[in-house]
Amino acid sequence: MDKAVLGLAVLLAVWAGWLDWRSRRIPNWLTVPALLLGVVLNTIVWRLPGTRAGLQGAGLALALLLPFVVLRGLGAGDWKLMGALGAFLGPHKLLVVLLGTILIAGLMAVVEMVRRRRVKQTLANLAVLIHAFVTFRLTPQRGTINLDNPDLMTLPFGVAAAAATIICVLAFFAQSAFRIS
Repeated sequence: MDKAVLGLAVLLAVWAGWLDWRSRRIPNWLTVPALLLGVVLNTIVWRLPGTRAGLQGAGLALALLLPFVVLRGLGAGDWKLMGALGAFLGPHKLLVVLLGTILIAGLMAVVEMVRRRRVKQTLANLAVLIHAFVTFRLTPQRGTINLDNPDLMTLPFGVAAAAATIICVLAFFAQSAFRIS
């Protein structure tokens, strides 16, 4: 039954990734019920520890990514997707998927930056963001570097989350298949 919960997490991630690829949006009608379903399924499978794991996974994702949403560096749909995935995966597996998602999104950004010939501009924007971060400024002084600026390069974070979820769930399955009792 645990494999079914992980399989549904993959299905959610792939569906959200496909929607994000096509429309650059991950809708509430997908993420909010999925978060609730993840907690319910973990409760059915693992009882109270499952409820705890689902809520901790969702809460961890939402807490870790909230600053990026507030600063408009991450979309709310992406944020809610990671919360829903956390409800399915629990806190430990979520951290692996989240790190994988960040890695894949970073690779996607490098490829897109080179493809669009925007390396210099992107590195300058990165320097501004780092300066704003280390000086504790909520908004950078130079320009607007967030999702509201149509001139900035954006990526479908849901696609990175889908790829990371698939890879990590396959790794979880492989690990459990080779585990010696």
